[in-house]
Amino acid sequence: MTSKGQITNWFLSLQDSICSALEQEDGKGKFEEDNWLRKEGGGGRTRIIQNGNVIEKGGVLFSAVHGKLPQKIGDDFILSREVSEIQHFYATGVSIVIHPKNPFVPIVHMNVRYFEMDNGVWWFGGGIDLTPHYVDEEDALFFHNALKTACDKHHPNYYHDFKNRADDYFYIPHRNETRGVGGIFFDKLNEKSGATNEQLFEFVKEVGNTFAPTYTALMNKNKSKSFTEENKYWQLLRRGRYVEFNLVYDLGTKFGLETNGRTESILMSLPETASWAYNYIPVLNSPEEKTLSFLKKNMDWTT
Repeated sequence: MTSKGQITNWFLSLQDSICSALEQEDGKGKFEEDNWLRKEGGGGRTRIIQNGNVIEKGGVLFSAVHGKLPQKIGDDFILSREVSEIQHFYATGVSIVIHPKNPFVPIVHMNVRYFEMDNGVWWFGGGIDLTPHYVDEEDALFFHNALKTACDKHHPNYYHDFKNRADDYFYIPHRNETRGVGGIFFDKLNEKSGATNEQLFEFVKEVGNTFAPTYTALMNKNKSKSFTEENKYWQLLRRGRYVEFNLVYDLGTKFGLETNGRTESILMSLPETASWAYNYIPVLNSPEEKTLSFLKKNMDWTT
């Protein structure tokens, strides 16, 4: 079984490689590092990039925290039937959110993580999804095919299963729309999933290594496109939807706050600016209306 130290060290190296790739593609922005400690145990290093050529605000966060598992934490995070008494936990991972300047460059999110308790329970989790302000079908196909390629190296059912989970997870029920064009989402992958600890770690590494080349290609393709004030206004409205999901439904936000995580790092995922308009209805047959037509579950983005 892979040790938590080995997993932690790889996550540190993943943070380094992703930050380097994003800086290179942006061409101006540089990550600033903020190291922090959690009084209950552990800590992390938060890296933030702002006011770049392409990236308006983004973060690539590493954390490794430990301590007593809160008794009131919900079933969404821990298999409660396996917690009969107070347990100590260890959790480590990398989390990324990038908010670009140009409305035609999509928002992206990725999270890869590992969790274990001292009663022997362990699992891997993660996800990666794309949230375009304007859905470009070619970009969505490129993104999903990259994820499918990564998944297919490890199991023929991973992409199908994890894509469906992403459709369900990255969904805003009160808006009846998905957050974007989805991606993959997996959680609580352990020996019960039919793979060994080592095999699952290799899959998580595959997902992590897919992020930088895939997203920087989308940055490069779209960063120089011209846009109007109307496009910027729509971008702010779509960011508002992003905020709604992250503050109301996102499990990582809930877990971080319920385990007394570092608030600044947890809320790094929020954009610098966002807007909400009362009962906004896009113009008929406009690019904005077309984008809304794509924000639904069960879209096939691999053909």
